[in-house]
Amino acid sequence: MSTDILQTGDGFWNIRGTFRAFGLVDVGTQASLVRRAGGGFLLLDSWTLTDAQKRAVHALTDGGAAIEAILNLHPFHTLHCEAMHRDFPAAKLYGTRRHLEKLPHLPWQDGVTEDPETQALFAEDLDFFVPRGTVFIPENDRLHFASVQALHRASRTLHVDDTLMFIRPPALLRAFGMRPRVAFHPTLRHVLEPRAGAAEEFRAWAMELAEANAETKTLCAAHMTGPFAPAPGEKTIRARILAALKRVEPILADHARKHR
Repeated sequence: MSTDILQTGDGFWNIRGTFRAFGLVDVGTQASLVRRAGGGFLLLDSWTLTDAQKRAVHALTDGGAAIEAILNLHPFHTLHCEAMHRDFPAAKLYGTRRHLEKLPHLPWQDGVTEDPETQALFAEDLDFFVPRGTVFIPENDRLHFASVQALHRASRTLHVDDTLMFIRPPALLRAFGMRPRVAFHPTLRHVLEPRAGAAEEFRAWAMELAEANAETKTLCAAHMTGPFAPAPGEKTIRARILAALKRVEPILADHARKHR
């Protein structure tokens, strides 16, 4: 996978990293650098920057001094938090409840990124979305569905880990008509809360997410080759989220039948 830094719009840079699933296939990972309206910067998620990436980030952020906070948004993305804090020790460090529990030696801020109170601190620049009707931190650490999604309004870029995926078929399959698509993470079935109404809550949330991204130009997902921006005339990000929701309707319907 690429280890580039790719600018998607005004004040947003997506930082690509590598991650080998089960130690084998490199499915990629990400962090993003966001310039705030006031001139400071935020980092979304953590990744151990390459030397070239670090030089690029330093050039944008006054040697890192302008980075105000690091926001870790996926409860199961914890491998690179120490490295990111080591690179930018003056930045306030935020994480989910699981980050605080798994890495208690790091100087976390009290608020967690899945809570509205913490999100309000950054509301001037970002809109946040947390899936409803799902277990945010399941006991099974292989279920990586839920994360906090962040929409940077100035660049119209959505940063998301795992909850939404961008699937680009190999060239051979594209030749036979298979098109790139946005999809919900395949573990959805296993993280819907075991109660009546959970499927309906998730459906409503997904529709709200789509509408909130009606003007979004670029999707940055963790496990993909790079940012995805539909070309003029192609399906919008909003339309692709709604299509992804339509594909999981059988899962939601099955869950609703079981939990009446």
